[in-house]
Amino acid sequence: MRLASDMDYKVMFATLQTVCEDNISILCGPSDLLYGAVAKRLVTCLRQIQEHGRALEPVVGSFTAVYHHYDFDAQTPGNGYRTLVKVLLSCLLHIVHKGRYIASNYNSAFFRADHNASEMEAYCSALCQLRALLHLAQRLINDNDYGQLYALQDGDLSGRFVQEYSTMHKACFYGRCLGFQFSPTLRPFLQTVVISMVSYGETFGKQQSGLGLAALSLLTSGKYVMDPELRGAEFERITQNLNMQFWKSFWNLTESGLLTGFSRIASSPVQVNFTLTVPPVTLRLPLASDPRLTATVSPPIAHWGPGPVHMRLISYELRQGQESEELLTYSRDDPPPITASKLPWVQKQPRSPWLLIHFHGGGFVAQTSRSHENYLRNWSKILSVPILSVDYSLSPEAPFPRALEECFYAYCWALNNCHLLGSTAERVCLAGDSAGGNLCITVSMKAISSGIRVPDGIMAAYPATLLTTDASPSRLLTLIDPLLPLGVLTKCINAYAGADSQTVQPAVESSSLSALGRDTAVLLSDLTQGASNWIHSFLDPMRTSGGVRSLSSTQRRTSTHASTPNCGSNMDYPEGFVPLRSECLASVHPTSCPIIRNPFVSPLLAPIELLRGLPPVHIVASALDALLDDSVMFAKKLRDMGQPVSLTVVEDLPHGFLSLSQLSKETESAVEMCVEQMRTIFQQENPTPALRRRPKLEETYRSSNPSSG
Repeated sequence: MRLASDMDYKVMFATLQTVCEDNISILCGPSDLLYGAVAKRLVTCLRQIQEHGRALEPVVGSFTAVYHHYDFDAQTPGNGYRTLVKVLLSCLLHIVHKGRYIASNYNSAFFRADHNASEMEAYCSALCQLRALLHLAQRLINDNDYGQLYALQDGDLSGRFVQEYSTMHKACFYGRCLGFQFSPTLRPFLQTVVISMVSYGETFGKQQSGLGLAALSLLTSGKYVMDPELRGAEFERITQNLNMQFWKSFWNLTESGLLTGFSRIASSPVQVNFTLTVPPVTLRLPLASDPRLTATVSPPIAHWGPGPVHMRLISYELRQGQESEELLTYSRDDPPPITASKLPWVQKQPRSPWLLIHFHGGGFVAQTSRSHENYLRNWSKILSVPILSVDYSLSPEAPFPRALEECFYAYCWALNNCHLLGSTAERVCLAGDSAGGNLCITVSMKAISSGIRVPDGIMAAYPATLLTTDASPSRLLTLIDPLLPLGVLTKCINAYAGADSQTVQPAVESSSLSALGRDTAVLLSDLTQGASNWIHSFLDPMRTSGGVRSLSSTQRRTSTHASTPNCGSNMDYPEGFVPLRSECLASVHPTSCPIIRNPFVSPLLAPIELLRGLPPVHIVASALDALLDDSVMFAKKLRDMGQPVSLTVVEDLPHGFLSLSQLSKETESAVEMCVEQMRTIFQQENPTPALRRRPKLEETYRSSNPSSG
């Protein structure tokens, strides 16, 4: 993909036309007799590609002339308009490569004509849909204010984009073209995720749970491996119409003991790793402006009243305080963790001057610190810092502001009790990804408004700073992104906003271990049932079509696209062009709940007075992330206010790359960038401003808060 983005776009379009002409000449010659109908399919497809190319070249030219105006700065190229052009050029590059392969191997005895024709047709479909996305982006760039990436004041325009998303065909991006825009090393992983998801979706709701359901899904996945078109169509259906409970269940598979066990093997071993439960007691913290005075911090109360806050302490080295009986009274591990201090060869280290407080991602609806352990353990080793990761309550059972209240309370408790965590907290950094990045920012905003110490810095990876469905060029990527489709993004936003929730107080203890026990008991039964379903998954299509597979890829594609020629679209596409439509209409319900525009939900919308006083904010975003524009616009807002902020944009990686750190050199490099930003926060030499300065004696906190223990 880097080759496609770096090449002059005019060269790319000229090459595309040449390759198409070369193939058409070959296919219309004597060799046409070799394959007949397949050759005609290829010729038709190549001519469509040529037409799309001729229409797109001036569009791309118009974007390249202006998209630099939407960057954060000249040294940080990155915004949704750049990304759309980059994705388009990547698609063209794949078509050129496939065209050259066909031209060179068409007469070979080993040439798979039908396979290659299906590949080219899939990329032709993708190109058609990308053409539609660039047209929508043109509407945005024409209607938005100069330099603005969001249509914040144009609800009608954003609503029409959601309507377009609901009707446009998307399956081509999840079948043969899956992940074409990402680093090649990540494509096998993305294929695994999509196949797992569609298989899990097929078995979801059956009377298995957790790992047993995953085992059943594994045995039903064969047909999706063999049939990319079926896989794409099923993924489109799942991402558009299954409910939030499916997504919570699927994402929480990463909590299973089997997967976390593998993760721990691959990550750095640590001396300290156990969970804490902090009871809901009122805290008192010194005011940042005058440590002789104190502020009162109440425990979380939203929705069901005061309740405990759960956290995980991770430390590569055993440090003073971490072995104390006082800390172990907070442990919710049963039996209590065996501390390394009882091992004679483990040397206890002094308290670190640094403390890292982490809020995990997961769309506010899924995952825990356990899901993110793999990189947290490595961070603790690399930075030599204890890490406190907060297991905040999840939506839709616990919508806003419960998670924010719990994270803020955990932050305050950590300041008061840093001596137990193996730190003197001379420097405190907040770190989080996606939803966790949002919480890092909003917790700091609450610290400012409460008058207490603000952290010394924030490292936010691909943060969600605008929890609305307002249109932006990068959010158009939700049409093609296998990890963050618009239907899923909208469900997460609605859940956090409380639009469709029924609040339920969570149990004190997690049920994951008991679920895992049940899974072990029924695993053999699940495997047997799964094997039966796997066999039937191949037999059923044959029965319904008289011994032939249910639909050829061409038949399925034709029936899908021709059923709804324009669906009443009011987007004013160029004459003669209509994007492909889907029979499976998306169920996307943007919330009208005003809470999504609360500045503590969408910090991009926060007034200046709530953001002034934030610590240095270091944002690490991905050029291919649908939330890229969230990062760019928030960084611009802070910069224009005079707030310290940096933005780093990494290439070729999807949303959630922190959890993929062990899959490729590219993800590993991106994670290293995040680590360097945190190191910058910890090692900054300039005196900390008054609002962030910590009293010199940690006893100041303890003496002002005797109940903190």
